[in-house]
Amino acid sequence: MLGKGVVGGGGGTKAPKPSFVSYVRPEEIHANEKEVTEKEVTLHLLPGEQLLCEASTVLKYVQEDSCQRGIYGKLVCTDFKIAFLGDDESALDNDEAQFKNKVIGENDITLHCVDQIYGVFDEKKKPLFGQLKKYPEKLIIHCKDLRVFHFGLRYTKEEEVKRIVSGIIHHTQAPKLLKRLFLFSYAAAAQNNTATDPKNHTVMFDTLKDWCWELERTKGNVKYKAVSVNEGYKVCVRLPAYFVVPISLPEEDVLRFQGHGIPIWCWSCHNGCALLKMSALPKEQDDGSLQIQKSFLDGVYKTIHRPPYEIVKTEDLSTNFLSLQDIQTAYSKFKQLFLIDNSTEFWDTDIKWFSLLENSSWLDIIRRCLKKAIEIAECLEAQNMNVLLLEENASDLCCLISSLVQVMMDPHCRTRVGFQSLVQKEWIMGGHCFLDRCNHLRQSDKEEHQRQLSLPLTQSKSSPKRGFFREETDHLIKNLLGKRISKLINSSDELQDNFREFYDSWHSKPTDYHGLLLPHIEGPEIKVWAQRYLRWIPEAQILGGGRVATMSKLLEMMEEVERLQEKIEERHHSQGALPAEGPSLLRSSARLSSLFPFALLQRHSSKPVLPTSGWKALGDEDDLAKREDEFVDLGDV
Repeated sequence: MLGKGVVGGGGGTKAPKPSFVSYVRPEEIHANEKEVTEKEVTLHLLPGEQLLCEASTVLKYVQEDSCQRGIYGKLVCTDFKIAFLGDDESALDNDEAQFKNKVIGENDITLHCVDQIYGVFDEKKKPLFGQLKKYPEKLIIHCKDLRVFHFGLRYTKEEEVKRIVSGIIHHTQAPKLLKRLFLFSYAAAAQNNTATDPKNHTVMFDTLKDWCWELERTKGNVKYKAVSVNEGYKVCVRLPAYFVVPISLPEEDVLRFQGHGIPIWCWSCHNGCALLKMSALPKEQDDGSLQIQKSFLDGVYKTIHRPPYEIVKTEDLSTNFLSLQDIQTAYSKFKQLFLIDNSTEFWDTDIKWFSLLENSSWLDIIRRCLKKAIEIAECLEAQNMNVLLLEENASDLCCLISSLVQVMMDPHCRTRVGFQSLVQKEWIMGGHCFLDRCNHLRQSDKEEHQRQLSLPLTQSKSSPKRGFFREETDHLIKNLLGKRISKLINSSDELQDNFREFYDSWHSKPTDYHGLLLPHIEGPEIKVWAQRYLRWIPEAQILGGGRVATMSKLLEMMEEVERLQEKIEERHHSQGALPAEGPSLLRSSARLSSLFPFALLQRHSSKPVLPTSGWKALGDEDDLAKREDEFVDLGDV
């Protein structure tokens, strides 16, 4: 029966305690195999990385086998990662080695990737944090990339258990100083090889030259200029040292409100229209301050809105779009579908998969983000309008929407180097608060345990509807911007009509992969990215199936056709040369799974991916035993 015998399962049926007790330690069995393991396993440390604690004779359970068996090895904790050193990595063949990460191994967990730690005490799973009075017999680590690790500590020395468990809890949950992050140790120890050619390397956007190169690449240097007014972060630490503003905007205006209320350039379209972002001005109550802000915004507004030659449309992401609270709540529900401890949990979730997925609202959030990005692309491409994104600090949803728009409209951003440069420009230099949003410094322990999420809540205690242009201050908007604001806000019906016409027109034409790309946003088209979210769940993999495996089979057939053509030509020319062999990866396509290449090739013994209740549909056991076996040719599986 699949799913039985679970240790510390979150919601599955518990198996009865085994009646057999072994009085022989595992290291006394297969001693020769252990010696071979110790010779092969080596801890690979990055420059500046230091070993903190370790424990021997740790059992890493195989998740797909309902945690009934595993691999013995050593569990170590450094100032960068948690690593398990076993002999399973030696089983990697050449096909799998080419997909191996060069920095993080298959059994490595970076400290910042740890989401939650659980301990199993007498078959009961409890969250671990702080100082422990009793140490668990089994350690379960949930990762932010949705991996789940089970480590058995029953045969580990008591002193080593205390040391490794306390070390992992401390270094993943205790508050940290910024200078104690591993990045600084690595940067000091590793050599700094700075690339010079932006075309072939990631653009870091930490110099004025980088921004000028990006302006020239997008032909935005006609209307916009790169400024160094914030060099040394003397104006605002939230803004990058160098950034781009309208060419007619005086640099003194940047100093007035410490960068707030300034349209900052993100990207320029081929027709000259630009995507910009702006952080809201401070909220003021007295009429004098409001009048000052009004005159300031009037001057700024004239630099990007000069009809009929140049028109701007505003998108207020703080009030008319998603809130960070909505995103966090939805993802918190969504990720629980993939943090599976055992087979029983998987099948319990599988029965109500679609209802749980719908209740999480995560796919609806994805759809709304894509729809907003397409609306902005329509304004830039079809209506020839500048688009100004408004947000409280212009460092959360502005980064997301701006990145999506550029990926859809700029083919350079869809290349590896271009995408890395995009992340550097919009997220790193765009001022996204990674330390706060991901809680890397663990400054709020109590709040972190309540959320159990890598995307924390916003720091503000105010209502999610915040920013300068708030719904509850419509009269203030009219007083500040007068009649001009009405020109920027179109009716919802008009927007919907323009969007639908633009969207349908693009999808009715042949796709140009070197031009504009628009995703499908209809309900059935928004699907879970299985290769991303299901890659760690063995039961979800289809051995020998999936699109990649199908494509591999087609390539094998093409190779066979080519070999037959070669044989015909050889006979025609009386040549006896042997045909060249095809790549081994294609010949072993039966071992590919539906999640390849994001999930490694299936190496462990696979049990039938069928829930326990599914066996009843096959008929009675006696009837099943009388049936003749069916012959299935699995090739070289």
